[in-house]
Amino acid sequence: MPGITREEVAHLARLSRLELQAEELDHFAEQLDVIIGAVARVSEVAGQDVPPTSHPLPLTNVMRADEVRPSLTPEQALSGAPAAEEQRFRVPQILGED
Repeated sequence: MPGITREEVAHLARLSRLELQAEELDHFAEQLDVIIGAVARVSEVAGQDVPPTSHPLPLTNVMRADEVRPSLTPEQALSGAPAAEEQRFRVPQILGED
């Protein structure tokens, strides 16, 4: 497989809206060529009997069940707040919306 060219790197840079200097095009072409080669080697090793995976080990959901538990009342939660309104924390407006 031929290596990635500096024209292809320039094209990718334009698509990504990156402004690259001439020496950067050569440098990134070499780096991308190494990356593409590494991916190709991994593809050669993975046979038809190896299913694609995102993790080498299976993941398990470790979240607890959602159960009602004793907690603070709204008054207790807001007792230390500098400002409260309608049982909510009142914070300064930042978006300019009403």
